[in-house]
Amino acid sequence: MSDSHDTFRFRDFELDVGAYELRRHGRPVRIERQPMDLLLLLVERRRQLVPRSEIVDRLWGKDVFIDVETGVHTAIRKVRQALRDSPDAPAFVETVPGKGYRFIAAVEVVAAPHGGAGGSTASPLTLAVLPFSNLSGDPEHEYLADGLAEETAASLGQIDPEQLGVVAGTSTMRYKVTTKSAAEIGRELGADYLVESSIRVEDSRLRVTSTLVRVRDQVQVWSQSYDREPTSMLALQRELSAAIADQIRLRLSPDRLETLARRQTGSPDAYDLYLRGRNFENQRTPATTRRAIEYYTRATEVDPNYALAWSAIARALASSTLNGDASPSEVLPRAREAAVRAVRAGSDTAEAQYALAYVKWCCEWDWPAAVAGFQRALKVDPLSAMSHLSLGHALSQMGRHCEALLSTRRARELDPLGALMPALSSQVAFQARDYRAALEQAGQAVVLDAEFWIGHMMRGQALERLGEHELALEALTTASRFSGQNSKALSLRAYILAKTGRTDEARAMLRTLEAISRTKYVPPYAMALISAGLGQRESAFTWLERAYDARDVHLIYLTEDAKWDSYRADTRFEALIARCGFRRAAGPAPSQ
Repeated sequence: MSDSHDTFRFRDFELDVGAYELRRHGRPVRIERQPMDLLLLLVERRRQLVPRSEIVDRLWGKDVFIDVETGVHTAIRKVRQALRDSPDAPAFVETVPGKGYRFIAAVEVVAAPHGGAGGSTASPLTLAVLPFSNLSGDPEHEYLADGLAEETAASLGQIDPEQLGVVAGTSTMRYKVTTKSAAEIGRELGADYLVESSIRVEDSRLRVTSTLVRVRDQVQVWSQSYDREPTSMLALQRELSAAIADQIRLRLSPDRLETLARRQTGSPDAYDLYLRGRNFENQRTPATTRRAIEYYTRATEVDPNYALAWSAIARALASSTLNGDASPSEVLPRAREAAVRAVRAGSDTAEAQYALAYVKWCCEWDWPAAVAGFQRALKVDPLSAMSHLSLGHALSQMGRHCEALLSTRRARELDPLGALMPALSSQVAFQARDYRAALEQAGQAVVLDAEFWIGHMMRGQALERLGEHELALEALTTASRFSGQNSKALSLRAYILAKTGRTDEARAMLRTLEAISRTKYVPPYAMALISAGLGQRESAFTWLERAYDARDVHLIYLTEDAKWDSYRADTRFEALIARCGFRRAAGPAPSQ
């Protein structure tokens, strides 16, 4: 039994024993007394079978007669409703047929200070900047509407993170076209305030109208219209952020205002090019990423000290090696140079520190420097979901799974409706060998965005480990289609085909990728993985060596991916890990 003031943390929930309260993302969850008592019992006995008889004794006592099946079933159903859990694919409460139930999620115990009562500190206010409505009807101004919303949110998020939390733009973008009320949106995003804005072109001038809405009573706290020349959008964005902060009663010191001013360029033309680049990058296809880099590059030509534009170039180039099968030899030198230029131009910007850390992580394989860089980015912007997510991913590769899981959980809290957060959280859970959690988080990504290929790929990866091979193959077929035949989805599908005896199909895919690789870059890691699935050990090592020579970024997965466990006792595999310079936390080798 835990101390009466302990708090249990699992996934997005906190179970505060002293306060007798269940919270999700820091907000109370409605749950009746008996289901609450049952949840306490299950969490206290986590990972253990709790028989129905023990549940009856705990909830109703030994001398009270009830219909056991109905009473227990109803209490379990209400627990699952509170946790948003599914009996068919449980993430929290597992049914053991004919026996009872088991709490299966990983639990962190946070003990209250000695002699005092537990309980959380007051949470900061949370604000969501909704997408600006483009009332002009001209698609040409769509990039400006979206860019102003994103940059306003980014500025507000760095004003006073201890007092004001700002929901990530990838979550608010889901409300670009919506009929939902402010109360509904606020409840779904966990926001106290919403910023609703519109932009309209009138006689070659832009009119921006913004309204601050308090969610609890849907009162319009403040509203203001701004008439500006198109070239003054940069100054408007700063003015808008300051006005909203003032309405929420946040004190803006001169130092903070100066820091926010330095974050952006002083050139309206460079700012416009940057917003256009953001618009293309947000579409997340190889073609639009290339267009984004073109606009970012033009922005740096207008303002060579534009830290945000250099950061965006570095980030887009480095990530293209993972998500777009770009050749490392072609993009990594440019990514490294852009990241260095970003930090040189704006070492006090979170975006520059993040970009350099990302390059250090996946391209240069200097993981301690990457972790330190992500942490520096979070000191500047503690509300950056991407920094928390990437920090968690880097820690995961190093075997620091408890820290990694906490980081990715924080990323999901900050960006609750962004599909990337649960998708890459799935990868971190997968590397921690919690395959059910990996499946659940991948499923969340697919629900949030049915065409997000990374979510489907992560789902296939988890299903394979859980023995659901046909479902895994279906998920990977979908991932391949939506990704434009990305090598990760193709090679993982071929790996599963090989492991399940469909070797002819796996060999056919291997031959296809080998043929393509003679005329264009295909990550050698893809061929290595298929060879491993086919049991062709020597061929796998040959391709791994080629991957090392090509600086194939996919080698970062070797340290923790269970698919390579049978290779870990081979001195050649350990030698490869050492040559790559990958560093893991001290501890026992992964179970096989």
